[in-house]
Amino acid sequence: MTKAWLAWAWPWLGAVLSVVIAIALALLVHRVVLLAMTHAARRTATTTDDILLRRLNQPSRWLLVTFVLSVLQPTLALPSPIPAIWQQASGLLVPALLGWLATGLLGAIHDIVVIRTDITMPNNLAARRRRTRAGILHRIALFAVLLITFCMMLISIPSVRSIGVTLVASAGLAGLAVGAAAQPALKNLIAGIQMAFTEPIRIDDVVIMDGEWGRIEEIRLTFVVVRIWDDRRLIVPVSKFLENSFQNWTRETSQLLGSAFLQVDPTADVPRIRGHLEMVVKANPRWDGRVCVLQVTDTHFDHIELRCLVSAGDAALAFDLRCDVREAMMAFLTKEMPEALPRRRNEVIARPMQ
Repeated sequence: MTKAWLAWAWPWLGAVLSVVIAIALALLVHRVVLLAMTHAARRTATTTDDILLRRLNQPSRWLLVTFVLSVLQPTLALPSPIPAIWQQASGLLVPALLGWLATGLLGAIHDIVVIRTDITMPNNLAARRRRTRAGILHRIALFAVLLITFCMMLISIPSVRSIGVTLVASAGLAGLAVGAAAQPALKNLIAGIQMAFTEPIRIDDVVIMDGEWGRIEEIRLTFVVVRIWDDRRLIVPVSKFLENSFQNWTRETSQLLGSAFLQVDPTADVPRIRGHLEMVVKANPRWDGRVCVLQVTDTHFDHIELRCLVSAGDAALAFDLRCDVREAMMAFLTKEMPEALPRRRNEVIARPMQ
C-alpha cells in the first residue's frame, strides 16, 4: 500500500518541487534585477526611472513568474487533465498580466508628464495644455488596453472562440441595439477624444458654466468636473463644452483685467480720485503692473459712474484685487472726499406773490 502510494505521489511531489523552485528562482532573479536598477536609478537626477520602477515592479514580477511556469510546464509529466487546465490558466493570466504591465507603463508616462508640467506657475498655459492632453489621452489609451486585454482573455477560451462566428453574425443587430442604448455615452466619449485635440478647455482653466464661476478640476472621457468658487463641484457632460457657449477666462493667458465701479457726485474731483487709485493699486501686491485706469463710463442726472480697471496675474488675484480697490476707494471717498459721494438735489422755484 505504501509503495503504491509513493509511486502515485512521487510524480506529484516532483512537479510541486519543480514549480516551487521555478517560482523561487523567478522571484530571486526579479529581485536582483530590481535592486540593480534601483541602485542605478538613485544615481540619476531625474525621477523618471524611479516612477517606471515603482509602476512596473509588481506586474513585471508576476509576468516573469508566469512565463517561467509556462516554459516549465511541458517538461513535467502530469496526468491528462492537468496540462489542459495549465494551458487554460496561462491563456487567461498572460493577457491579464500584459494588460497590467501596459496600464502600469501608461500610468508611469502620465505621472512623468504631471511632474514635468507645473500648473502652479503664473504663466502656466503651456503646462495646462500638456497636462490636459496627457490626461485625456491616458484615459483613452487605458480604455483601449483594458478592452484589448479582455478580448485576448476571451479568445484564449476555446468555447468562446468556437462561437465567434455566431457572435459575428449577430453583431450587426446587437450593435444597432447597443448603439441606440449607449448613444449619450458614445457621444460624450467621442467628444472627449475631440476635446483632447481641439482644447476648448484645459486643466485649471477659469470658466463660467451655467452661471457658475469655477475652475476645471478634472477632465474625464465623458464628463468634466468644475470646482465652483465655494468648493462645490459641477459635473458637466463633455459634449456640452463642444455644443454650448461658455466663458473661458484663461483660454490664451491666465492674466485678466478686473473692474470696480464707483458712483460719485457729478462735481467730484475725478483727477484726485484717479491719483489715489494709482497709489492704492501700486501698493497692492496682487497687481501685476500692467493696467491701472480710472475712466468716467456713464453719467446720470444725480451721479456719474467711474470704472477702476486693474490687472492681475490670474482670476483669483483679479477678484481679490477688485475687492481691495473697491474697499480702499470707498474708504477714501468717505473720509477724505465726502463731498464726492452722490447726493440728491431738489430744485426750488420761487414764484412771485399774487
